[in-house]
Amino acid sequence: MVKIVTRKSLGEQNVYDIGVELDHNFAIKNGLIAANCFNKSHSTAYGYVTYQTAYLKANYPLEYMAALLTANSGDTDKVQKYIATCMSMNIQIEPPDINRSGVDFTPAADKILFGFSAVRNVGQNAIASILEARDEGGDFKSLADFCDRIDLRAVNKRTLESLIYCGAFDKIQSNRHQLIQDLPLVYDWAQSRAKDRASGQGSIFDLLGGFAATNDKKANNAFETAPKAQAVEDFPPPKKLQMEKELLGFYVSDHPLKAIKQSSLVLAPINLSQLGEQREDTMICAVVMLNNVKKVMTKKGDPMAILQIEDLTTQSEAVVFPKTYERISSLLVVDARLIIWGKVDRRDEQTQFIVEDAEVVDTVKLIMVELTPRQADNIEERDRLRNVLKELSGDKEKAKIPVIGIVQAGNSRQLVRFGRQFWVQDSLSAVIALENAKFRADIKPLTGS
Repeated sequence: MVKIVTRKSLGEQNVYDIGVELDHNFAIKNGLIAANCFNKSHSTAYGYVTYQTAYLKANYPLEYMAALLTANSGDTDKVQKYIATCMSMNIQIEPPDINRSGVDFTPAADKILFGFSAVRNVGQNAIASILEARDEGGDFKSLADFCDRIDLRAVNKRTLESLIYCGAFDKIQSNRHQLIQDLPLVYDWAQSRAKDRASGQGSIFDLLGGFAATNDKKANNAFETAPKAQAVEDFPPPKKLQMEKELLGFYVSDHPLKAIKQSSLVLAPINLSQLGEQREDTMICAVVMLNNVKKVMTKKGDPMAILQIEDLTTQSEAVVFPKTYERISSLLVVDARLIIWGKVDRRDEQTQFIVEDAEVVDTVKLIMVELTPRQADNIEERDRLRNVLKELSGDKEKAKIPVIGIVQAGNSRQLVRFGRQFWVQDSLSAVIALENAKFRADIKPLTGS
């Protein structure tokens, strides 16, 4: 039964007094509500908007996804989800670019460019100053040229550091460490020039202006006289990605899990965005980055942990109960790449990952077993392979080496993932045993497979 809350008007049909209870099917039949309990006008409007958005996504994917990212830029979970959608649509997301980015996410040459507003520590006044200087004088040629042309009252050192660390200057100078070392010297130099201009003074090159340019092109490029720090090597890639994540909220130019995307799919075909679709207590495996570890104590005084994890599709929460925490606590380090095994748990309409085991990605090795089409099709051969693997698995908690079958037939290559019950404890012993049983086997690291 449903209540139709409405008013009676002269000349209207099928209008009922407030509080009259109607059978649900009767209300639908008489057109008072749609089958989903929405008023029909609401359903029509939603249907029309759904058609419009589907049309835009199909015909203008770059513009549609850029608008979607901009509209949800304040929601980290949604933005990461939409960035994963872009990846699945083969749309690349580029980090901010000092010479191309605008305020918001922008389509640019079959890619989507991060906007300045999505960078932490970059305010509206700083963005306005950057865009104004770029519109007036064209592209920035260097960090010194940038500092010399913008309003340093709106763009402070912290803002410049953020722009450097997130990769906004990479097209000008890819060595972010060098830019950070140059920044104090260049910033002071630019401030001094700004004060001179404000007081009516200026360098001889500024006063000569166009005349100097006709005789010496470099004379008019005052930024080339800016001081520079001693040459240094660039930051290592993990450091660059870490700062990108801190300032943008996401890994953009790369992701620590991208390098093992294909091999991890063999082990973990389900990603974190699909957790909600899994049945409760389903045993699953995921390859994740560890973003945060919160150690808590149970009522009994036993330590456990609440983890913030992410993969290439989304972020999620995971729980490590005391018995598991005691065994794997040494692996729970922020920014670690882990393979985790566990179960799906639902509480208060939220889906959680209950971790039962974990292993550092860099230490994981795979046993690759090459099978001929005859071996793959023959029941006796398959049973023989299973029996060998069962003997090698031993203690299930210690068997952490996955086994992958490769069936090669001509140009076709098919991977077969063996269940956790067939994983083994010792890789070298496993290879020897498999080769003794006339199966070709090899050891490969997950990160290089």
